[in-house]
Amino acid sequence: MTLTAKANRGLRAVALFEASKGLLVLLAALILFAFMNKDVQSLAERLVGHLHLNPDRNIPNILSVAFFRLTDGHVSLLGFLAVLYSSMRFIEAYGLWFERHWAEWFALVSGSAYLPIEAYELAKGITWFKIGLVSVNIIVVLYMASILWRNRRERRLLKESSKP
Repeated sequence: MTLTAKANRGLRAVALFEASKGLLVLLAALILFAFMNKDVQSLAERLVGHLHLNPDRNIPNILSVAFFRLTDGHVSLLGFLAVLYSSMRFIEAYGLWFERHWAEWFALVSGSAYLPIEAYELAKGITWFKIGLVSVNIIVVLYMASILWRNRRERRLLKESSKP
């Protein structure tokens, strides 16, 4: 099914967005793997000092505790999950770029899956960052739903017009 040029641009924009999420998470995985077998606690303390953060504040303390508890097994698991997530984003981006019907469904379902989590996070406290994330996700989900609806209608009309 050939989409209009406008819908094609929209799908490609979503594809690029998904690919960028995949690249970002893949970069995080590579950074995690780079820290395997290293003194991560010392690195966290140097990072806090380098960024001139107050170590007694909440976020630096959380980072320090998280890095202290991070074992090589945890790093391997987190890295594996990050690579798996990135692969899913890249597959979705490929499918959307080349207008595959399965990718449209995949984008709708995967985007919708985050909405309850995002709503929960918003309920805990509203920030501009959270509002931005939720807004982008809602836009993508609604856009994918509209593409799927349009494709369904076009297939139905094509089927009806091909009847003798």
